[in-house]
Amino acid sequence: MRSARALAARPRLWPTALVAVARFAPDGWWRRPPFLPLPPGGLVRFRSETMYGDPGAAPSPADLVVWLEWCRAQNRRQRHPPRRSG
Repeated sequence: MRSARALAARPRLWPTALVAVARFAPDGWWRRPPFLPLPPGGLVRFRSETMYGDPGAAPSPADLVVWLEWCRAQNRRQRHPPRRSG
């Protein structure tokens, strides 16, 4: 819930968050309970272990915001690569 509040306060990150949800959601997520586009448990555990050293750790709202900011910057860079001079 804290992560949702942190994201709600940053409307410019909403499109980035929706893209991330679509990228991480497993195929056919709507056919299986809980009928939410949640990433696979194995991926969540792997990401938590590599980030926090604990596969059961939940990301903090601040970490989620930082990651979405990074994703947004990467997406913008791909759409508008820097021009080479000379």
